[in-house]
Amino acid sequence: MALADFLANLDALAAEAQAQFTAATDSAALEVARVAYLGAKAGKLRLAQKGLGKVDSGDKPAAGKRFNEVKTLLEAEFESAQERLTSGKSAVGEAFDVTLPGRRRRIGHLHPITQTIRSMKEIMGRLGFTAVEGPEIEDEWHNFEALNIPLVHPARDPLDNFYLESAQKLVAEATSPLLLRSQTSTVQIRVMEATPPPVRIISLGRVYRPDTADATHYPMFHQIEGLLVDRGVTMADLKSVLRLFCQSYFGGDDEVHIRFRPSFFPFTEPSVEVDMNWQGGWMEMGGAGMVDPNVLRAVGYDPEEVTGFAFGLGVERVCMRQHGITDIRALYQNDVRFLEQF
Repeated sequence: MALADFLANLDALAAEAQAQFTAATDSAALEVARVAYLGAKAGKLRLAQKGLGKVDSGDKPAAGKRFNEVKTLLEAEFESAQERLTSGKSAVGEAFDVTLPGRRRRIGHLHPITQTIRSMKEIMGRLGFTAVEGPEIEDEWHNFEALNIPLVHPARDPLDNFYLESAQKLVAEATSPLLLRSQTSTVQIRVMEATPPPVRIISLGRVYRPDTADATHYPMFHQIEGLLVDRGVTMADLKSVLRLFCQSYFGGDDEVHIRFRPSFFPFTEPSVEVDMNWQGGWMEMGGAGMVDPNVLRAVGYDPEEVTGFAFGLGVERVCMRQHGITDIRALYQNDVRFLEQF
């Protein structure tokens, strides 16, 4: 067979196949065209390939090159037609009814924990506190020792913390075991080490404790910690700040009352548990107190010159109280039906 005849037949086949792919109006028709032209056994392109054996030996390279080009072209045309039908478009225009109303886009919103954190930052910002952040992987100095937590304290038990042996190998400058921070008080230490008084900050973020997950506990949760260090700071200042915070966060016209119950924390002295009178009862908010003199000395402050207060609240606890959530696990199960309520 002459090369010119082979190429002419091949070009006619290509034009015919392209027309059939373009004319297909549904997937079934396109599949019929595919089998007719690209079928592995009886497709017309397959039959044309057999004609290569009849071409003169000197012309076979040119014939084979053209055959491969036509094959690639038809496969691309088929995929294009397939995409056109899948996307809902026809060869002559749009297949959908333009008179139908449009589909409303589903718009998400912030997670309730994020909403709570942003509200806390905004309120404390109006009270003059600057929001700061710190690392979630800490050393024992910032997580325990500088906070006046001695080696024998049960809070330092390896079973009550997430120690990180692999991180210890990666951080060459670490001089003590590393762990996931168990409290955001570590940020207060870092800020005071780098900043002379007065200091007026809040630190918010994730903390980690190996608690068994239940309705009120989770191995990862969020804390907000406040710190004010200056000359002449007293417990009256602490109570006023907490009352203003609770009044602003929970809103309403009712007067918010704060009460202190004696307690113990290694990093504050005296220490108190903070309760808020809300909706006819007392709600526990968290812990607070005057910064222990040992903590001030650890960061280079003189406790004879300055005093300060610190408080810590659980973000999840505040969020759950505000929205009437009874199980902390619901906040982390990523159930969109639940999260859409907030």
